[in-house]
Amino acid sequence: MEKIWLNEAFKGEVPNDFHGKVGWASPSNIALVKYWGKKGKQLPQNPSISFTLSECRSETFIEFEKAEKFGFHFFFEGKENPAFGAKIEKFLLDNQVFFPFVNQLDLKVESRNTFPHSSGIASSASSMSAFVMCLMEIERSLSLSKGRPADMSIQKASYFSRLASGSAARSVFTKMALWGATPYYKGSSDEYAVSLADDIHSVFKTYHDSILIVSGETKSVSSRAGHALMEGNPYAPARYAQANENIKNLLLALKLGDLDTFINITESEALQLHALMMCSNPSFILMKPNTLNLINEIREFREETKIPLCFTLDAGPNVHLLYPEQEADKVEYYIKNVLADYCDRERWIADHVGDGPKKLL
Repeated sequence: MEKIWLNEAFKGEVPNDFHGKVGWASPSNIALVKYWGKKGKQLPQNPSISFTLSECRSETFIEFEKAEKFGFHFFFEGKENPAFGAKIEKFLLDNQVFFPFVNQLDLKVESRNTFPHSSGIASSASSMSAFVMCLMEIERSLSLSKGRPADMSIQKASYFSRLASGSAARSVFTKMALWGATPYYKGSSDEYAVSLADDIHSVFKTYHDSILIVSGETKSVSSRAGHALMEGNPYAPARYAQANENIKNLLLALKLGDLDTFINITESEALQLHALMMCSNPSFILMKPNTLNLINEIREFREETKIPLCFTLDAGPNVHLLYPEQEADKVEYYIKNVLADYCDRERWIADHVGDGPKKLL
């Protein structure tokens, strides 16, 4: 696929009057089977499966114009953000073979999130996939101006999003996505994610994810650093083997609507992720006391009511509470009257499975 997209890259002269503004919104996603550990150029050590969210998203706009040399300016929520801007600029420079036209443009990037940044909700997944969609939109305009075909395929978007941020490969798909080669799903690849939307039971297509904000603070270790620590983790080989087994079993559970297996795998994967961070060198504990309090409350509530809700965690302290749509009224009442007490300023986000990126301009 890389060769195809190299051949398709716009390599011509950018017209002198070329300018405009594009905008895309892209969602975060929450992994059920976790991706933790890299190899090669942003390739996963094990496959992962995620829900695509709806309300937790990044909205990104790029204003562009022809310039004598490459120019780049990045603003996050109205303020210049050199740290994240440097990450995006590095992505552009590292992958200019795919986007050679950017060397002839001055870019002003504005981005904002609908959720707390760097607190364990996949902000890089949503922001980088939104940025890639904008970049592809600019290339599309250039190609059309020269009378060339313009490819905005989701597979291409997933491939480039992966180069920017691994988990971003999954954010461009509706409902659910699988990223990583596995013998248990035809067409799966380490290079891009694939959609699972047509291969899951209807109960999962409207699943809810209520995100309980234990802390909105910046987490103590970046996901990039956490992935790197897997290289020396003594439990890494066993983890990758377990993840592959969980992929096989979860794919079947998703197809059959088997909520018991879904719950068992999802919670086990969440705890394994944090256990791996605790066992790395240096080690990190990203859970907070109220993360554990919420986990205990959720398990007790499930046992008492038989409502099939469960938790998962990303690389942070916040708790994702997953449950079927038919249970939404009961679970949200429980959140407001019990679980919100464990949240930072009683904050939580009512989210659900969503439909992938949306064009804003």
